[in-house]
Amino acid sequence: MIAPQIVELTKQMRALGHHITIETAGTVYHPVMCDLMSISPKLKNSTPHQRDGGRWAAQHDRLRIQPEVLKKLMAHCEYQLKFVVSAPDDLPEIRELVETLHAGPGRVLLMPEGIDSETLRQRGQWLVEVCKIEGFRFSPRLHVELWGARRGV
Repeated sequence: MIAPQIVELTKQMRALGHHITIETAGTVYHPVMCDLMSISPKLKNSTPHQRDGGRWAAQHDRLRIQPEVLKKLMAHCEYQLKFVVSAPDDLPEIRELVETLHAGPGRVLLMPEGIDSETLRQRGQWLVEVCKIEGFRFSPRLHVELWGARRGV
């Protein structure tokens, strides 16, 4: 959603008959053409405390959840909310946000955080049980399973 000319790009893609899915953190709204908005709000577990001596942590925390923008994106087109989960401690934040946004559990995907197969397997085992209980959907990190933690794949 932060790409220059994103609205025009989606209009042109729609004119060509393409299915359009947009992946976004949900902090910016533009009236794009879209078939599915895959909204992945950043949880507290994503705060970059270590990067650059933590200099971006406060700004990240201040901007990472924009409830009004999220609601606008959800009203704009079909959507899913995707959360990257690293520990059971992430679940109360997810539940609170889902409730605040009035999102149905079937629109919520939980994805284990990890950059190696063993971490993903371990987190996925308990996370899939949470999904079954809560009515959420589970999303594996297939790209990590197939190609590892490389950028651009």
